[in-house]
Amino acid sequence: MPSSVVFGELKITWLRHAGFLLAGRGKTVVIDPFNVKPEKAVKVDLTFVTHDHFDHCSLKDLEPFVDRERTSVVAARNCSRALKDLRCKTKDFVDPGGSGEVAGVKFQAVPAYNVNKFRSPGVPFHPRNYGGVGYVIEVAGARVYHAGDTDNIPEMVQLKDIDVALLPVSGTYVMTAEEAAEAAKTITPKLAIPMHFGEIVGSIEDAKRFSSLAGVKVEVLEPGM
Repeated sequence: MPSSVVFGELKITWLRHAGFLLAGRGKTVVIDPFNVKPEKAVKVDLTFVTHDHFDHCSLKDLEPFVDRERTSVVAARNCSRALKDLRCKTKDFVDPGGSGEVAGVKFQAVPAYNVNKFRSPGVPFHPRNYGGVGYVIEVAGARVYHAGDTDNIPEMVQLKDIDVALLPVSGTYVMTAEEAAEAAKTITPKLAIPMHFGEIVGSIEDAKRFSSLAGVKVEVLEPGM
C-alpha cells in the first residue's frame, strides 16, 4: 500500500493515526501529527489541530513541522494551553462553526463529538460542549474534510462538495468502520481515506472493512512518517 495519494493537484500523505500532510500549488499543511519521526518532518505553511487530546495535540510532534517565521497554527480553542509555548508565525484558536483564511488557505471548523462512545455512563469521550472540531480545508483546488474525533453526527449532512474525506474508523473513541461507511454515504466525497487506526486502537482490518462498505472510492494508505 502507498503512504500517499494524489487528488488533482493535491498530494495527501497519511503520517499515521489522524495525522496528514497536504501539499499542492505551493502550499503545505499538516493536520494532527502524532508519533512522527522528526527527521522526516518538513516545514509547513499551516498546521491544523482538532482537539487537545495527546494523540492529536502533541507539541513534540508539531514542532518539527513549524518554522517560527513561516508557519501559522489553527487549533481548537481547547488546545490553547497545550500550545502556549509553541513558537510560530500566528495562532488562531477556533470553535465549531468558525471559519477564516490563513496563509492563503480557507477553512471551516465543524463540529466533532460522540453520540454513542462513553468513558462512563452518560459521559462521552468527546462531549459536544468540549469543543473538538473537524475541518473543511480548501487547498490546491480541493475541499478536504478532516473529521477529527467524532461519531456519525447529524451535522455531517451539511457538508457539501467534499472532494476528500479523512474519516476515523477504529471505533472505541470514534466511528466504527460501519458507522464511518454510513458517514461516507452521507458526505459523498469523491475520495475517502480511513484514519485513526493502527496506533492506539483499531487495525488495518477496520480500514479494509470500511473500504468494502463505504459506497465511494476509498484509498487505504500505510503510515508515511
